[in-house]
Amino acid sequence: MKILMLLSRVPYLLDKGDKLRAFYQLQKLAEKHEIILFALAEETDALVEATAELQKYCREVHLFLRPKVSIFRNLAGAFRNKKPIQVNYFYDAKAQKQINQLIAEHQPDHIYCQLIRMAEYVRHVKSIPKTLDYMDAFSKGMQRRAEIAPFYLKPVFALEALRLKKYEAAVFADFRYKTIISRQDRDLIAHPRHKDIAIVPNGIQTSYFYPLNLPQQYDLVFTGNMNYAPNIEAATYLVKKVLPLVKKQFPEIKLLLAGANPSYQVQTLESANVTVSGWMPDIREAYASSRVFVAPLFIGSGVQNKVLEAMAMKVPCVTTQLVNNGVGAANNCHLLVANSPTEFAQHITSLLTNQQLTEQLTKRALDFVHENYTWNKAVAYLEQVFDPEYENVEHS
Repeated sequence: MKILMLLSRVPYLLDKGDKLRAFYQLQKLAEKHEIILFALAEETDALVEATAELQKYCREVHLFLRPKVSIFRNLAGAFRNKKPIQVNYFYDAKAQKQINQLIAEHQPDHIYCQLIRMAEYVRHVKSIPKTLDYMDAFSKGMQRRAEIAPFYLKPVFALEALRLKKYEAAVFADFRYKTIISRQDRDLIAHPRHKDIAIVPNGIQTSYFYPLNLPQQYDLVFTGNMNYAPNIEAATYLVKKVLPLVKKQFPEIKLLLAGANPSYQVQTLESANVTVSGWMPDIREAYASSRVFVAPLFIGSGVQNKVLEAMAMKVPCVTTQLVNNGVGAANNCHLLVANSPTEFAQHITSLLTNQQLTEQLTKRALDFVHENYTWNKAVAYLEQVFDPEYENVEHS
């Protein structure tokens, strides 16, 4: 099958969740199918390195570099067309022309569009089967951001949440097939036929993420893109609200905040107890050098791959109910769930002092990931969706 894959970001380097999902999907799909890749690019992308890597898997790689002036012009369009800000941000008339040319030239058997922000480019295409990967219910994530935002930003986030909710429903009928990462997010899509959306989970490259024996320099670790609002909020919560409680028993405790592009707010969290590493070429070192993985995420949506990565490396995990709703692990069996600073501190203390608990959790967690979250299995689900004979069967 010839598949045209449309992405809002270049899927390399793997510093964001959508990049990671796209990269491993195209890598696995390329084993059986012909991939023509079109991705929007920004000036900060390592385009030469990315092109070389992506050409290993794709018949053609088209990376469209967007001028900053066009981005600002497109954002202004949000005041006129009432579409979500992110849809306007990622739309470019010249990119539209190039996509139209690719469709006309290659006549793909299937168009795979990642995220609603790219849906606008192919809503008009009726003659070719199309799949839209919602990934997450972005409207709900934006609503949660509105709830905690400063008063002067609340109206902006609230309006964007409303527009996203309407747009998520509006594009539903424009695609024959729809996918999403988790059942909890599928049920948040405001369309009467949302259960027609197929569950295609993320995966873990288990040949890469596996237990490593490294010196444990840190007691706690949290990973992720540290310029992303939910991760900034989580890092701040961990340092300001949880760490002071843990320090009462462990005054010398060491926390590692590992991930690309730490915002100024995250950088200010650094102290004698807290290390902010920035980008790490091998994120496995962050997990393997730490005793407990902590993810106090209260906004955002979807399945947090960082939790799956930690589980795959046999690092015990403490996270919120919101995160575990997406992961689907068993509390007190595969990981520990906490929803307040006190609960986080109690679970962290238990794991730092009870080796038997740690060993039990990590063994079960490793088995859980291998049984439920491999990319081979996830992409097999996606290929079923691409099948012309496909009829929706729920996957979880």
